Amino acid sequence: MTVALLPPKLTRRELLALPVLFWATQRQAGEGIHRNVILYGREADLPSPIPLRAGPVTAIFDPELAFLRYIRYGNAEILRGLYCAVRNKVWGTVTPKTSNLVLQSSERSFRLTFDVDNIEGDINFGWHGTVSGEADGTIRYGFSGQARRTFLKNRLGFAVLHPIAECAGRKAFIEKSGGQKEEGIFPEAISPHQPFFDLRAISHEVAPGVMAEVRFEGDVFEMEDHRNWTDCNYKTYCTPLALPYPVQLAEGTQVQQTVTIRLKGSRPIRAAKQLEVRIAPAETSAVKLPEIGTALAADQPSLTSEQLTRLRMAELRHLRVDLELYRDSWESAWERAAATGFPLEAAVFLSDDAEKELERLAAKRAKIARWLVFHKDEKSTAEKWIVLARRYLRGAPVGAGTNIFFTELNRERPPVNAIDFACYPITPQAHAFDNLTLIENLEGQAHTVRSGHRFLGGKPIAVTPVTLKVRFNPALKGAPEPTVAGRLPSRIDPRQMSLLGAAWTVGSLKYLAENDVVSTTFYETHGWAGLMECEEGSPAPALFPSIPGGVFPSYHVLADVNEFAGGAVAPCSSTDPLRACALAVRRGARRRVLIANLTAELQQVVLDAALLGARPRVRHLDEHSFLEAVKNPAEFRRGLGSVVEPSGGRLRVSLRPYSVARLDA
Repeated sequence: MTVALLPPKLTRRELLALPVLFWATQRQAGEGIHRNVILYGREADLPSPIPLRAGPVTAIFDPELAFLRYIRYGNAEILRGLYCAVRNKVWGTVTPKTSNLVLQSSERSFRLTFDVDNIEGDINFGWHGTVSGEADGTIRYGFSGQARRTFLKNRLGFAVLHPIAECAGRKAFIEKSGGQKEEGIFPEAISPHQPFFDLRAISHEVAPGVMAEVRFEGDVFEMEDHRNWTDCNYKTYCTPLALPYPVQLAEGTQVQQTVTIRLKGSRPIRAAKQLEVRIAPAETSAVKLPEIGTALAADQPSLTSEQLTRLRMAELRHLRVDLELYRDSWESAWERAAATGFPLEAAVFLSDDAEKELERLAAKRAKIARWLVFHKDEKSTAEKWIVLARRYLRGAPVGAGTNIFFTELNRERPPVNAIDFACYPITPQAHAFDNLTLIENLEGQAHTVRSGHRFLGGKPIAVTPVTLKVRFNPALKGAPEPTVAGRLPSRIDPRQMSLLGAAWTVGSLKYLAENDVVSTTFYETHGWAGLMECEEGSPAPALFPSIPGGVFPSYHVLADVNEFAGGAVAPCSSTDPLRACALAVRRGARRRVLIANLTAELQQVVLDAALLGARPRVRHLDEHSFLEAVKNPAEFRRGLGSVVEPSGGRLRVSLRPYSVARLDA
């Protein structure tokens, strides 16, 4: 039995609009774009999540990924997730393929069985999984698998994700593999290293008088602070990283593991979930809106005059250009970037022959927004390169940090006295790649900024660049990752051209801007990792369907915010940040709120009118307006939208799947 989660109840007006929606989406499909592609970048329907109940505990099972999610005691999240990960010798995650799923369930218990294949490259691992739930709240997830050929792996086994909101700064009760018991604290600021080692079990309080124990069998487990990669959780994994890897798994090798979640104690629970999401002003003060720019697409044709006009219409504050000064090609990249007329965010990559390289760069002239200094062989820039760069790089702030992940900055912290600001990039897909993970990891971006502010001594933070996928695999030591036949390059995500990409961009801007970053750089100028498509269209239209010469929806998000450049961000809260979030900006008397539906379902959002005032206008970026927004961005941007009448100090807005509503005072 598979049960699909239903969207909130539709109003009479929305029910009457469904035929219009049907014909509109059919018309768009006639343009060559499938409705699902418009929404989230692929034609296949999203799998229906399976709701599960074990007495007082509820959970959701994702059948596509064999991922047990949102394990809750009432409204309190015990675990964010639990899944089996197979990672290859360069830390690539092998996508699971689930089959033969059988569910037996009653009102207070269940048993779910299935088979999974992890097959990619030289890896071939198959396993049988069982998830069961009992009336007392106990949930057990186990698997038994076998290597079907000999291969190298860096990791194979369960990953257990503890939530941040319910755990950060709170006690953890540890049982070691030898039976010893200890107490610890879940880190509040992001821990650069593992907070807990040698775990047999870990417990924490989920409600007054109620403890949740998570027990591991089949390997030795330890925990890392996943926020280092913006995953918004603490991850407990196997095998300890202190042991050598990769490890050869011989053909025929059997692997078995079990994770058991058990409650101790009880109390009455409340699990009321509102159908509508409420957005209200937060208690924190307004902060200055960061400078928002984009990066020059190095592997795409030169920008056309129309593309340059569109970038200027988006009022981008800077253009990042990567300059590998130890390669002859850097000068052509400089010339291409300088010719656009945008202030440059110049990312300078040095070798050990840095002084000669900087001398050549110093002879160039362009308007510079900021300098980013890196060394090609260092994860985080050493002080000597920054000091040397300062002798040659003039006219703009000089910053340094990492070009890999926040974790490198956290582990090798920059010399704060030598820099004007610190920098690091962000991507939501270091470990998992599904839509829910993208949304969950938005809040993790805020944690990186807050933790960075703690150890940077007040230095500003520039987040650059923000990308949907990891730009390169650092485990390959600079070598390009080969593209598998029939797949997109590893750094390309078809959601780049979708409404989900735009909704995610609203969330990313919100969590970065509200936490006071000085600057941020999103995506690339054009091409399939950019803000707009090339004139000739996608190189692989079957895998990345897009409209040649059009913009991507996220273009409008950046343009909407940049119209308030020099203004401020007014932090706001959401009663369910995994369903909808909002970014509020203002400059002088003008106010604007962007609301993003972060789900594939219709959402009702109630906005506190104090964020905008009386009778604002609303414009929707959704599946109805997609074609106009993409093909005729200038006309779409001139649209004022319709007036929304407040009632009782609140504004009610209906958002279609993965849509963005722009409300203007």
